[in-house]
Amino acid sequence: MFITFEGLDGSGKTTLINMLVEYIKKNHSKIHYILTREPGGKDIKMAEKIRQLILSKESELSPKSEALLYSASRRIHLEKVIWPALDKKELVLCDRYIDSFYAYQGFGRDLGIQYVEEITELIIEKTYPDITIFFDINPEESKKRRVANRLFDDRMEDESDEFHKKIYFGYKYLINRDPERFIVVDATRCIEDVFNQMIEQLLNNSKFRNFINVK
Repeated sequence: MFITFEGLDGSGKTTLINMLVEYIKKNHSKIHYILTREPGGKDIKMAEKIRQLILSKESELSPKSEALLYSASRRIHLEKVIWPALDKKELVLCDRYIDSFYAYQGFGRDLGIQYVEEITELIIEKTYPDITIFFDINPEESKKRRVANRLFDDRMEDESDEFHKKIYFGYKYLINRDPERFIVVDATRCIEDVFNQMIEQLLNNSKFRNFINVK
């Protein structure tokens, strides 16, 4: 099973993913899982080098160059981590995947959804997530949290308010287009409430229930 996690910066996404991992270890200890991320990937030096290049404030990349680097990193990630894990029927938990690419490059960078989807189809060979969890905060709340937590470490987090508004619009477009795949969680509440929402919706999801019952 392949579960991805999406959201604007400051949504609490990474913390909530780690809480989910602890929940799985405690309540479903027979499940073999891997936790990975994009751009980059678990223990992949080449993909992590591409991540550093993309996110460095010193990088001066055109939108298309950036998109192609993301895609190269994703292909390496699939070959080295995701595909081997899925072949072994493991649970893959991935912090960002193609929906980030669509939202950030397709909408934020104005490359267009058709352009980024055509590239993606070549790269992923129909490896789409079974479930995507979107931690929903609006751009204003995202900025407030980024300022409070000083989350301006990379090029994406340092972009304009307009850029982040485009990304949020892109996510909403993707969710409306594929509502069965997305679990949308109100991430404006305290972290415990957000986590409980996520678990409740996962346990109500037939794909997730079937997976954990088989295990």
